[in-house]
Amino acid sequence: MTLKSLTTILATTALVAFAAPGFAQDKSGPNVDETATGTPGGVAQFDMAQGLYAIAVANKDALMALTAAKLVAEVALTDVKQEKETTTAEGTTEEADAAEAPADAAVMLASAREFAAGDETMIGLIEDVEAEGARGRIGGASRDFSRLPVGSVDLWKIPFYGNSYAEIGISGDGDAPLSVVVTDENGNRVGCPARVYDKFYCDFVPAWNGYFYVKVTNQGRKRNSYYLLTN
Repeated sequence: MTLKSLTTILATTALVAFAAPGFAQDKSGPNVDETATGTPGGVAQFDMAQGLYAIAVANKDALMALTAAKLVAEVALTDVKQEKETTTAEGTTEEADAAEAPADAAVMLASAREFAAGDETMIGLIEDVEAEGARGRIGGASRDFSRLPVGSVDLWKIPFYGNSYAEIGISGDGDAPLSVVVTDENGNRVGCPARVYDKFYCDFVPAWNGYFYVKVTNQGRKRNSYYLLTN
């Protein structure tokens, strides 16, 4: 058997394994194993950092902004292209954007410096985090970027393996509220916590290999540039 033939067989086997994980399994109900759990990873940490940073900005808290920056810097995000359909609203008028992307570590550190107001101890801590850079990063998180106009809808189609912990996150730029709904391939809604403006996190364990749909709707008056995060 040639190497090329072996590679083809392995690739085909992987596709079949995802498409048909178990012939006897009942797939008519919700594709979620309610009894299974997992350990939150990079998606959860990025989401937590964004929420913490929002509180830091509201309170002009340098230490909180610094902590958020450190958490974000520790997450290694891989850029991927997920399958997506966008329905654009007609006849809508947008206000000017305030931000072009969710805050990254550099933006958070800049805010920490501003809020520190020359405090030498805090400035020293900020410089320590800047010096650490990407050391000690945790992986397992991927992102895709979308600029969603006012009133428009993104519908993402994401594959997850059965009996494996799944994480989905939405991290917006803060310009507009986003409505997020997650369903399985049968149209059953996944029980995710309520969103907070344009921040969203959901984790679950699928019962079988299948596709999940993430519907994101811009309910504001500005475009929202956000990340879809998955593990």
